[in-house]
Order: sequence, then C-alpha cells, then structure tokens
Amino acid sequence: MAVKKKTSAAAPAAVLSPRALGRATLERQLLLRRTAMSAEDAVRHLVGLQAQNTKPPYFQLLARLEGFEPAHLATLMESRRVVRIVTLRSTLHTHTADDALTLRPLVQEARDRELRIFRKGLVGVDLDRLRDLGRAYVEEAPRTPKEIRERLLTEWPDADPQALGTAARCLLPLVQTTPRGVWGKSGQVALTTAEHWLGRPSEPVPAPDSTVLRYLAAFGPASVKDMQSWAGLARLREVFERLRPQLVTFRDENGVELFDLPDAPRPDEDTPAPPRFLPEFDNVLLGHADRTRVIPAPLKGRNGVGNQAYGSVLVDGFLAAIWRLEAGPGTPTTVTVQELRPFTAAERDEVTDEAVALRSAMTEAATEDADVRFAPFVDFGD
Repeated sequence: MAVKKKTSAAAPAAVLSPRALGRATLERQLLLRRTAMSAEDAVRHLVGLQAQNTKPPYFQLLARLEGFEPAHLATLMESRRVVRIVTLRSTLHTHTADDALTLRPLVQEARDRELRIFRKGLVGVDLDRLRDLGRAYVEEAPRTPKEIRERLLTEWPDADPQALGTAARCLLPLVQTTPRGVWGKSGQVALTTAEHWLGRPSEPVPAPDSTVLRYLAAFGPASVKDMQSWAGLARLREVFERLRPQLVTFRDENGVELFDLPDAPRPDEDTPAPPRFLPEFDNVLLGHADRTRVIPAPLKGRNGVGNQAYGSVLVDGFLAAIWRLEAGPGTPTTVTVQELRPFTAAERDEVTDEAVALRSAMTEAATEDADVRFAPFVDFGD
C-alpha cells in the first residue's frame, strides 16, 4: 500500500507590533537618522512629498536630510526637476519630473471618480472638447484657476463654474508653475500642463507593479488597504497577489496581512527614534489606512481640528505633540510646542534641541537666540 508523504503546513506569518511597524517605516522614511541623500533623490525615494501648502515639503526634507537648506529644494523647483502636481489622494504633491509624468497617468482612474461627483454641474459639457480647450489655453500661458473657469464658462455658460474648474484639473495633468512653492518667494497659483512645463510627453499609463514595490520600500510593511489609502486607488489586491512570490508577508496584531520587500530594513522595535518635527500632512502620517504605527490610538485626530491641521512632533517614534512656527513684525520667531501627552525631562530637552535646530535652519535665526515655548495653542474641546 502506498504511503502518503506528509507535508508540513506553512509556518504562520510573524506578527509585528505597532512599534515594530513604526520603526520599519521610520527607517524607510529617513526619520531614524538624517541621511546625506540629495533632496532630489529623497523626493524620488519617498514617492513624492505632500504639498497641499507651499512650505511643508521643505520641513519634510529638513526632518530627513543631513545639512538640508531650503535652497536645495527651491533650486530643483526653479530648474523644473521637481514640480507640484495633483496625484495621490487627489492632493498636491511635490514629485520629480519623471514621477510627475508617470504617477499622474497611473492615478487617472481616481481623477475620473472625482469628476463623476460633479457630473450634475457638467450637463451638456463635452469633456473631450473641454480637455482640448483647457490644454490649449494653459499651454498658451500659465493660467490661474479663476482664468480657467472663466474661459470655460464662455463655452458652457450654463455649467457650474466649480465643476468646470474641477473637470480641467481632473482631465489635464496640471502643474503649479514657479515662483509658487519656491522658498522665500511668493506667487499666485498659475497652471500649465506637465508636458508643456517639462518639455516632454507624459509616459503611457504604467502597470502599478513598480509603484507597489516603491511604496513598500518607503512605507512597508503594509497591507493592500494601506497602499490603496495612500494612493487613492482601488482594486490593488490582484497586483499584490501577482507580486506575492517576490514578497514576504507578516501580520499585524489584528491579523491583517502585511506585504514587504524581502531585503527591506525592519529594525528592532527598541531602536532609538529621535524627536522629529513634521509639517502638516506629512505622508508618514497619511501613508497607511491603519496609522497606529505612528499615531497612538488615544491620539487619533489630535494633530488637527476640523479642517485645520498642525505640525506633528514625533517622540520615540510616535505622535506626542503638535507645533507651530510663529512670526510677526517686530517679534522674534518662536516655535511653540503643545504636548499631547506629558514629556519626561529628557524628552523635553531633546524636543527643545530639535526645535532650536529647526528654527535656526528655516528662519536664518542664530541658534542661541532661538525661542522655544511649551504651551497650549489648540483647544480640543475636551
């Protein structure tokens, strides 16, 4: 009689605690230690910097790069090696020129979903013609959003102006032209197409596989839902399944399957994590559906009130305070820190040192004159 050969069951996936996940992500986000990487390489590695406001990308790089100065990113913007463009989660990001021309087509399905929300205001509007008119108009010269709406209203006077502006933003890969977003300069939002600004065509819509691998390199280990939340895309399960043979898997404490690159760093969960001042909307705070690896559950929602977001202070790898930089005519620039949980004396000293360095680097103030205060400035209504 033939004897069936016993097969051993696959070993269960290792379980990673929020602290272990946080250390892995902080390592890949360049937040466990500052690196000598160039600003352009960092923007590429991080798959873009959230740029809903103009200054956060500079603070994001200050927290991550050794010897960073605002001019390093400003020069890249003025030379058109990086641009500000709506991509992930329908929000502005600072991307390298190459990523602007590839990621924008990749997330087009999300822009199409966004456009459907405004369909009632676009009754009778030929979207193909809108795309062609809009492209010709902004490539003739950079245009403000108001100018774009007014131009489109001459063609479709009965349409909703906001819907027309949104349609242009969704249908065209619009970039904000400089000097908008350049440190130390100002300028209203003026838009043209990425192809026109960069002098080359967009790439064909890429397969998402390479972006999944880049996401894991910068944010992993992560679940399918995590990446969908980061990118604003849907139906990525089949992509992860296709890539499964070249990935490793873990579980979080809730049993959710997490994917990762085999050789990606996963530091011990007790690896020291120095304080870091992050601006509002830093992607390390937004890069996962489950954000407990960086934001403790009791502090969920505490880095903002309503639509107002504040800078976040990480202490020991987790959100522990919020901060703001205050300046006014005739008054010294001050970094104010509001603790979200009590600091130890050692933590307060470390946070103070980091705040002094931030103020010195970003305001050209002498280190010895730095003013750092620990005081509440937000009422959470508790």
